Amino acid sequence: MLEVKDIVKQYAKHLALDHVSFTIKKGSIFGLLGPNGAGKTSLIRIINQITAPDHGEILFNGEALSEKHISRIGYLPEERGLYKKMLIGEQMLYLAQLKGLSKADATERIKHWFEKMEMETWWNKRVEDLSKGMQQKVQFVATVIHQPELIILDEPFTGFDPVNVDVIKNEIIDLNKKGATIIFSTHRMESVEELCDSIVLINKSKKILDGKVSEIKNAYRKHQYLIKYSNKGIQLKNPEGYELFQVLDTQEYEEGNKATIELLNGHHINDALAHLINQVQLQELIEIIPSIHDIFVKQVKEN
Repeated sequence: MLEVKDIVKQYAKHLALDHVSFTIKKGSIFGLLGPNGAGKTSLIRIINQITAPDHGEILFNGEALSEKHISRIGYLPEERGLYKKMLIGEQMLYLAQLKGLSKADATERIKHWFEKMEMETWWNKRVEDLSKGMQQKVQFVATVIHQPELIILDEPFTGFDPVNVDVIKNEIIDLNKKGATIIFSTHRMESVEELCDSIVLINKSKKILDGKVSEIKNAYRKHQYLIKYSNKGIQLKNPEGYELFQVLDTQEYEEGNKATIELLNGHHINDALAHLINQVQLQELIEIIPSIHDIFVKQVKEN
C-alpha cells in the first residue's frame, strides 16, 4: 500500500527525518511509534502532502504519491482541526464534499455515521459546545466519511473515556476488516499490542526498529519464566554440576513462593521442569515476554 523510501526532511538546522524507509502492507494496521520530537508528525505531513520531503519518495500502491491520492486518504490529526463556530452538520457536509462526495451522498453517509456513533442530536450543535471527547468523535467521522483506502490516526483516543475508547477501537477494527489500511500513531502501547500487525519505531529522526509485532516481541525474548510453587521458604536450585537456569528474584505470596528464572546455555524450559518437579510442588509457569512498551523504552534509551 505505502512504501516510504529514504525520506529526509530538514527544517533550518533541525533534521526531522534522516533517511527513513519502511513498507506498509495493504489491509494492515500499522503502528507509527516514537517519543515526542522523533519525527512522526513530519512524516505524517509528508504522507498527507502538507509538506514535501527534501530527499526520497513515497509510493502509494506502486505510484509516486501525488495530488490525486489525497481523496483516498483520511487523516485524523492529534490537534483539533474543526471550525469552532460552525454547525456540526454543515461542517460535516462541507468536509465530505471537499473529499469529492456529492451533497446527497455526503448527507446519507453523515446520517449513517451519526446514528452509528449516537450523534443524531448533534447536527445543529457547534463544536465549541462539545466536550473534547465529543469533538474527537466528530473528527473521527470526518476522517472516514469518504471511505478512504488509507486512514491515518494520530492519537485517536485523546479525550475519550474508556467506553468511547472501546467504541472507536471497534470502529477501527471494522474499517480494517472492510479493507482500509490504517496508520496508527500513539503513545498508548497497550493499544498498539491490541491493534497493530506491524510497527516502525522512530527516534531522533532515525528509524531504529520495524517489523511485525509478533516477530519483534519474539526477538526480544530473554527465556525468562515466572514460576509459582507451594513450598514456602524453598529456593530453587540447579542440579549439582549443571547450570540450567539462574534465579533472578524470589518472593513469598499467600499460596507459596514465586520466582523468576532465566534459562542458561541454550537449555529448554522442559530441562528445568524435569528437575524442578522433583524439588517443589509447581502451581504455575508463565513465560515472561516483553511488551511493546518495554521494547519501546529500551530502544529509545539505548538510542
